[in-house]
Amino acid sequence: MATTILSPEGATAATAALGSLIRGHRLRIGLTQRELADLSTISVRAIRDLEKGKAQRPRTDTVRLIADALRLGPRARTALEDAVRRGGARHLPLERSAPPVPLHPLIERRAEAAVITEELRSGAERLITVVGLSGVGKTRLALEAAARLHDAGLPVLWHTAPGAVADCLPADDDPAAAPAADCAGFLHGHGPSDTLPPALTALLGDRAALLVLDGADTGRLDFQRLGRLLRELPGLRLLVTADTPWNVPGERLFLLAPLEAPAPTGTARPDAPATRFFLDRLRRVRPDIVPDDRALTDIAWLCHRLDGHPLALAAAASWLTVCDLPTLRGIVESDPAPLLDHLADGRSGSHLRESVGRTLAGLPAGHRSLITELCAASRDEFLLEDVVRLTGLPLPHCGRTVRDLLVGGVIRSSTDGGRSAFRVLCVVRALASATAGAPAAGSPAPAGTAAA
Repeated sequence: MATTILSPEGATAATAALGSLIRGHRLRIGLTQRELADLSTISVRAIRDLEKGKAQRPRTDTVRLIADALRLGPRARTALEDAVRRGGARHLPLERSAPPVPLHPLIERRAEAAVITEELRSGAERLITVVGLSGVGKTRLALEAAARLHDAGLPVLWHTAPGAVADCLPADDDPAAAPAADCAGFLHGHGPSDTLPPALTALLGDRAALLVLDGADTGRLDFQRLGRLLRELPGLRLLVTADTPWNVPGERLFLLAPLEAPAPTGTARPDAPATRFFLDRLRRVRPDIVPDDRALTDIAWLCHRLDGHPLALAAAASWLTVCDLPTLRGIVESDPAPLLDHLADGRSGSHLRESVGRTLAGLPAGHRSLITELCAASRDEFLLEDVVRLTGLPLPHCGRTVRDLLVGGVIRSSTDGGRSAFRVLCVVRALASATAGAPAAGSPAPAGTAAA
């Protein structure tokens, strides 16, 4: 591939690209500039200048020390070194096509990421659709799996659907942006259906690569075109994040539940996934709050009450800038709906409300009626036999209904009582009560509802 001599403007762009790479890798593993400076023995000011693109001639040793501190793999290290070279610049070949940089470090989800990574890497699955309620962490999981596959040598083509919340930092000059858009456009019915875009076929051929469709509306995707795409590009794997399954042959459905939340009674567990997530957000907004036993008890209760839903936990933690933990707990006990708005980003609350509202509206009428009755129950949990009693329908039908609600993300499994029980997510309860006039949790239970 030809080498292009850098103009002064090109040199500035190359330096900015280096800074973006360093900052992206640092954020991906959750380091501050100070922590990276300590690990690399490079000054904080030097790292700040590099990330801002102010260091015009960074030394090779400096970049090597930073790469060591970031524990970069061979491909990521090579990409960093390429950005340093001053005499010329190369357009990144497909092998270097990397996923966007996440805005937040990964908290838990490593087991889920390992499963998805191995299934796509080995080719055991070529289409995985990650579903779950909005804000549960589908994009963050896809970013982690894509990063692992990229480290394993697979080019990553990433496409975020228009209107979807992009919880990441896309590269300004991503060489895979155009082919990713071509793949997405083809699956959405753009262009002739009998042939793939020639540039796409020439670029990928039979090479192994990953295409991520983040925030896809699966109802608008064409299964016949998917078949052609997979046949003509035998090395291509697809990872889709969506609110609902595609429901096509060959789809591997991956249901992403909220984080495991600790039981609200007994000894508080600071290592519980939801608690760790909340403590990470607490450290960001209120580092003065010491997570002693009393604080951990309140946090455990909050995490359980909010069902370990990451976006709900992040929004609730943001309110600690204006109140303390006991006050926050009191608000959640009375009406958690206002806490769904993140104080630092009101758009998150709006997006969550709209997405959950769409999910509820998309349910069949019988499912919505069941959710309303479950929200009116005096107990947080319910059993499969409760659904049979409430609906009067046969057990197989009720089993499919519960599965539909699990796939839709509006309920989650619970084993707090040692039985296979379920909970309507607090986010759903709050919005269902507000929009449908359903009584909030704590109202008298309808007749025939068993206590879980």
